[in-house]
Amino acid sequence: MKRPRRNHTAAYKAKVALAALKGDKTLAELSEKYDVHVSQIVQWKTQLLDGALGVFLTPAEKRESQGPSVKDMQAKIGQLALENDFLAGALGRIDGASAKK
Repeated sequence: MKRPRRNHTAAYKAKVALAALKGDKTLAELSEKYDVHVSQIVQWKTQLLDGALGVFLTPAEKRESQGPSVKDMQAKIGQLALENDFLAGALGRIDGASAKK
C-alpha cells in the first residue's frame, strides 16, 4: 500500500544531510534510521554541499549574485520602449508609402 506524501522540515533535511556528510554510517543505514529513501538522502546532501558557499558570502556578494538591480532593469525597459516607438514609427512610414502607390 502507498504511503501518504510526507513533507520534511528544513531542519530535518539538514540533520539527515549532515549525517550523510559525516560518513559514519552507510547510506543504507541512514535510510533505515531516518525512514527516507537513499536517493533522497543523496539529493539533500548534494543540496547542502551546493548551498554551503552561500554561508560564507558577504552581503555585497549576495546582492551581486541575485542578478540585475531594479535600476538596471528600469534602464533596460526604457531602452526597449524607445526602440519599440522608433520601430513603430518606421513601420508606419513604410506602410504609408506603400499604400500611396
